[in-house]
Amino acid sequence: MIKFGTDGWRALLDEDFNKENVARAIEAIGSYIYEKHGFDQEILIGYDPRKDADFYAEYSAKMLSNMGFRVTVSSKIVPTPVLAYNALVRNASAIMFTASHNPAKYLGLKYIPEYAGPATKEITDRITGYLGNPSVPASKFVSQYAKEDFFDGYYKHIKQIIDIEKIKTLKTNIIFDGLYSASIGYFDKILEDNGIGFKTLHLKHDINFGGMNPDPKTEQLSELTELVKSEGNSIGLANDGDADRFGVIDEDGNFVSPNAIIAILLKYLHDKGYKGAVVKTVGSSILIDNVAKALGVEVIETAVGFKHVGEAMRKNDVIIGGEESGGLSIKGHIPEKDGLLANLLILEVMAVSGKSLVELEREISEIGGKFYTERIDISKTDMAEVKGILEKIKGINTLGRYKVTDIDLKDGVKLMFGDKTKILARPSGTEPLLRIYFEAESGEKIRELQQELDKIEKIL
Repeated sequence: MIKFGTDGWRALLDEDFNKENVARAIEAIGSYIYEKHGFDQEILIGYDPRKDADFYAEYSAKMLSNMGFRVTVSSKIVPTPVLAYNALVRNASAIMFTASHNPAKYLGLKYIPEYAGPATKEITDRITGYLGNPSVPASKFVSQYAKEDFFDGYYKHIKQIIDIEKIKTLKTNIIFDGLYSASIGYFDKILEDNGIGFKTLHLKHDINFGGMNPDPKTEQLSELTELVKSEGNSIGLANDGDADRFGVIDEDGNFVSPNAIIAILLKYLHDKGYKGAVVKTVGSSILIDNVAKALGVEVIETAVGFKHVGEAMRKNDVIIGGEESGGLSIKGHIPEKDGLLANLLILEVMAVSGKSLVELEREISEIGGKFYTERIDISKTDMAEVKGILEKIKGINTLGRYKVTDIDLKDGVKLMFGDKTKILARPSGTEPLLRIYFEAESGEKIRELQQELDKIEKIL
């Protein structure tokens, strides 16, 4: 079964993700590109370190070139944002073979249109319509696909939007955890080429990601955390499997929430002179809203998924767009999340401000407040059960001693309890699973809300 979710199609390798289904997906993508551009638009193909990602990149390149398209394949493992940037500057379509932060047993593909952001639902619906019913005429021309290193153009662009010279003055030690991911050979190369010292962990590609999930969250960053603590005056940086997400450990050895990073960078870029709004998802922290309000910056809220953030960035004047799962981009860059950019921006704001990351976290909390978050995933037998629970939550007016002050239905059900507390319940896009997010100014309040919610026919 081929189903495009919030960011491409992912499935178990050698089960649903097999040659037959990949061929069907590539024929459908080729049909969509032909419908929009004929054979005139170049197609770029990239891949992350996963098992068989390189094989499927070559397999797809042969298919598309035999159809009559001009195809260029990355000559090495490449981050999604690097491939996306090349799609933008070359007015090309791109296909990235990755399963992002998912476990190594998964593989997937992302279709990236020429605007360099995630494909919208309208586009993926159109592609899905071609599955099993491709529509590309037989071509008289059979071309050989080319191979290319896509890094150079991206690197030149990054040096134009990041103050590398200022980062060179940073006195904090940098520890980069490669997490066996696609960022290896890219983020470390930028630092190395500019004489910026750093230490490393897991700086090699591995199809099994060292037996870990390639997801830069607390659970996967224990070694990085211990090294940061032992080194002193250090921060840790990491990216996910295809390097579009980031993870950060501060000088005290604490994982820094992506929400706090987005808020810190919003303030930094605003103070630097950037004009525009901030884009955040319905699942992102109230902290970002409060910081934006203090700065006089408009907040544009979208459904969960960077395809929605990217679309809002393309349609509006935006300083920064981000999501709670560790993705962000900024004005003047691509409307796609970029973990390499995020890492560099974190180093830049520290170097320019002369403040530690801990100090920057404290400063942003003083402006926007301190918040605690928690998520509970509830598995059900089918989507009908999930929808039934959502209907019950939608009908809540009070929860214990807390009164609902606002309700938002753009993605599931979001209940606001004043300006410091929220509950968001939204369905998974791929399985009968309900995700419930809690946010409040204390952990005690979150537990109280959970207890009250559980009283409603045992939702939890």
